[in-house]
Amino acid sequence: MYDITVIGGGIVGLATALKIKEKSPHLKVLVIEKEHEVAVHQTGHNSGVIHSGLYYKPGSLKATNCIKGYKMLLDFAEKEGIPYDLCGKIVVATRPEQVPILDGLYERGAQNGLTGFKMLDAAGLREYEPHVKGIKGFFVPQTGIINYKVVCEKYAENFQKLGGQINFGQRVVEIRQNDHLSMVITAQNFYETKLVINCAGLYSDKVAQFTQQTPIDLRIIPFRGEYFEIKPEKQYLVKNLIYPVPDPNFPFLGVHFTRMIGGGVEAGPNAVLAFRREGYKKLDIHARELWKTLTWPGFQKVAAKYWQTGLGEMYRSFSKAAFTKALQELIPEIQESDLIPGGAGVRAQACDRNGGLLDDFSIIERPNAINVCNAPSPAATSSLSIGLTVAELALKRF
Repeated sequence: MYDITVIGGGIVGLATALKIKEKSPHLKVLVIEKEHEVAVHQTGHNSGVIHSGLYYKPGSLKATNCIKGYKMLLDFAEKEGIPYDLCGKIVVATRPEQVPILDGLYERGAQNGLTGFKMLDAAGLREYEPHVKGIKGFFVPQTGIINYKVVCEKYAENFQKLGGQINFGQRVVEIRQNDHLSMVITAQNFYETKLVINCAGLYSDKVAQFTQQTPIDLRIIPFRGEYFEIKPEKQYLVKNLIYPVPDPNFPFLGVHFTRMIGGGVEAGPNAVLAFRREGYKKLDIHARELWKTLTWPGFQKVAAKYWQTGLGEMYRSFSKAAFTKALQELIPEIQESDLIPGGAGVRAQACDRNGGLLDDFSIIERPNAINVCNAPSPAATSSLSIGLTVAELALKRF
């Protein structure tokens, strides 16, 4: 019998479990994970950026958790000796129509409490990134890079030192509940627990459905982000991090350049519909999962609204030349021959029945469960803050 069972060994699940044990060491806490190590999916495919809180609506859960979580993450990295680099980034407008959006982002960053911003003209941009072509931009000193897999491993280590338990290879197939207890049933075992905390990422909607009788009103839509790496002899083209002005009509940041903490430079990602929830390759298809995506009324509304953008993203997925052209908006010198295939990640994007792509974190409470149903970027940066928030919700019940 456990007091709390956390489903999901990614960064949010582990941060939540760690915060619970730090605050209430006497509670018996279990993390179950279907893979055989931590951080296999969204966390392990993360680009490694420490986000500053620039993009998020002031007062939103994203904004407040990112700013608080940012400080907590850096403190944790310092204490545990995890390498990171606050190298800063530039956000670049390449066309006149992007300038008002850029100016709005600058204001939003100020509202979110960021300091040390520096507005840049074309010459100023080149001082930070000599190979960038832009008409206006700004520098964000707070942005950095880290390895989130390493962060996760340290969360898990600290959680276990406090007496927490992690069981791997446990895929949840059912949750049975009565007034006081839940039975979490996996393909291999079953666990009796007073409270379930669902941090199942790409399957968070499915696990949430296990915790209630009526249909939940959202569906996880998987979007794959594909990266190229810049070959070593051309990595001089990028000093740190270079981002475009985001399209306000599309909930993704657009292709950008990221120096990685372990060396090398990534370019990407695009954002294409994945044909299975863990579809890291173009031809990864799970017929039942794809059918559930395509028949979800919310997705059909999203597809009707964004079909042109979606087709462009899909074209870039299959055309290296088109992907290169998108990158050349920021760095004209980059050539198709400079890019070698990199990795890919899948983002768990919650979509409601009306076609709304949830932009903020979504936490749904039930009598015996807390479901973290949407934890998009900057969830990794914010993980300790989100974990603390969920831990506090959980501990109110004990």
